[in-house]
Amino acid sequence: MITLTKEDGPADLDGVTHLSIGASWDPTAGSSGGLLGKLRHKTGTDLDLIAIAMHGGDPVRLAGLDSLDPMGNGSMVHSGDNQTGHGDGDDETVTVEFARLPSHITSIVFIAAAYKKGSSFQKARNISFKVYDASGGSSQQVADIWPSMLTQDNGCAVAKAIRVGGTWKLEVINETGKIKQGDEHALMRFAVSK
Repeated sequence: MITLTKEDGPADLDGVTHLSIGASWDPTAGSSGGLLGKLRHKTGTDLDLIAIAMHGGDPVRLAGLDSLDPMGNGSMVHSGDNQTGHGDGDDETVTVEFARLPSHITSIVFIAAAYKKGSSFQKARNISFKVYDASGGSSQQVADIWPSMLTQDNGCAVAKAIRVGGTWKLEVINETGKIKQGDEHALMRFAVSK
């Protein structure tokens, strides 16, 4: 297993026809003890994995939140919204089938966000991203991406899949920033800046 970093530069996805990015996190009570801490841990925190398909510098489709198959053909599919972080394995996943993507899609930006009001990276721990090669019909984890936990921001551009001629590359971005919670246009502007 390898850990991909920004410093590694883009990784070739030669032979990868289906790419999945999974996000997982654990709920935490933060610094609250007692009954309040137990309640916060029980309700968890809602982080969101979002994939934004780009045509050049223009966002054209979003997978995540309440949009599970934005292309309508299964080429970019979100697993659904996990609102607590409870449970084992990935809490949310986006799977991309490159051959089915429309030819005008030039890149896909994968973002983790505390998008909904009241959600926060500070209310989660063990945030991680896994990269899977799902080309053979079953998913095999091929890499990890570990974001910095020292942020007061509520958005993290995790990675970007980039079309290069007839192939794709995966580049780690791992940059945080502020996104106005509940504002889809702010989320799109954040993706454009990456």
